[in-house]
Order: sequence, then structure tokens, then C-alpha cells
Amino acid sequence: MANQLALRSGNPALSADTFRDVAAAGRVAADGVMTIEGTVNKTALSLLLLTVTASYTWNLGPQAGAFVMVGVLGGFVTAMVTIFKKTWAPVTTPLYAALEGLALGGISVTFERRYPGIASQAVFLTFGTLGALLLAYRSGLIKPTENFKLGIVAATGGIALVYFVSFVMSFFGASIPLIHSSSTFGIIFSVVVVGVAALNLVLDFDFIEQGAQSGAPKYMEWYGAFGLLVTLVWLYLEILRLLSKLQDRR
Repeated sequence: MANQLALRSGNPALSADTFRDVAAAGRVAADGVMTIEGTVNKTALSLLLLTVTASYTWNLGPQAGAFVMVGVLGGFVTAMVTIFKKTWAPVTTPLYAALEGLALGGISVTFERRYPGIASQAVFLTFGTLGALLLAYRSGLIKPTENFKLGIVAATGGIALVYFVSFVMSFFGASIPLIHSSSTFGIIFSVVVVGVAALNLVLDFDFIEQGAQSGAPKYMEWYGAFGLLVTLVWLYLEILRLLSKLQDRR
């Protein structure tokens, strides 16, 4: 059991200690244990909620600005609560999905107005990537070895650091232009980020599978769905950024 729980994930929601902490607390729910099928069902429900709220702000068009802010700030707060209060995941995960939908719908409208057709392309590529990597993982084509996990975690941390520095610099009227521009370097940077975000899905699949094997409590199905949703939202946004840079080069 200890070896099964010694896991790593680049996703902050699915950290190395997630299932270890749950097991140490001895919190096995009375209604059963975590299963892969249950996690898949809850992920599908979360994505449905996200799609519904995203459609709402999408239809609002340019007037969706306030809802985007509510979605971004509310989603961040809800994510933090979920990470630190895993037992609340059955409530906070659907709420997170709904809030992220508000944000993504409005953000997608902004990109769509400048680059017609980009939103549908990003959705297709996101779910296409999800399906392809799930198939690769299940077939054994991609194996999440310890070195593989360490590499993805390190790359994810590096990207987070670059974005954080860029965010801090923005308060002083500065930025890291190369990573935001449509130059060759900017496009390569976005391709790398999309690749790292996609490979985080493999770690999430493995993490959820190991959690089910370890007999985690039932509510962890919602937490597993939350972690997977975090990665999918990140991947979608990075694909949007990459496609917009490619459009600018035309």
C-alpha cells in the first residue's frame, strides 16, 4: 500500500500526498470505495456542468465580462477549498466546474471574435488529446514511470514559475514578451506548454487508477474528477493561446 500511495503528479490538485493523507486519516466512507467507473461518471457530469455554464456566457457575448471575473475568482477560491478540504469535493467539484464554465465561455468569446472558429478548434483538440492519451495510457504505449513523472512534475513547476514571474512583472508594467508573442520562440514555448499539459493527463489517469486500487473513500471519486478537470481547463486555455499565435503568423 505504501508503494501504491507514493505517487507524483504535476497537477497541484493531485499531489503526491493526496491518497496517503486520506489513508492515514482512515476515512473510508460507509457507502464504499473509489472506483475508476465512478470517477469517470463524475468527470462526465462535471464536464456537462462546465459546458452548460460556458454556453451561457458564450451566448452573452461581450456582455459576459462580469461573469468571467466571477468564474475566475470563484473558481480559484473553490479550487483552493477543494484541495485543502477533500471531503467537500462532492459539493465543491460541481461548483468549480460551473464557475470555470462561466470563465471559459467568456474567454472563448473574446478569442472567437478575433479569430473566428478558434473556439471549436480548441475544444476538438482538447478532447482529441484526452482521448488519444487515454488510449495510449490504457494500451501501455505511454508508461508513467518514476522518471517520466519526475520530468513532467519538473516541467510543470518550471512553467508555473515562468507564468508567476510574468504575472508579478505585469504589476510593474513589464512582461516577458517572448512567451506571449507570436514569434517563433513564442510559438515553440506554447507548443511545449501544451505538450506538458497534455502529459499531465497521463499522470492524472495513473493517479486515479492507483487511488482506486488503494481503496480510497468514495468521495475521492469527486476529487479525482476535480483534478482531471483542472488539467483539462489548463490544456484548453493553452491550446487557445497556441492557435491564436498561429493565426497571428498568417
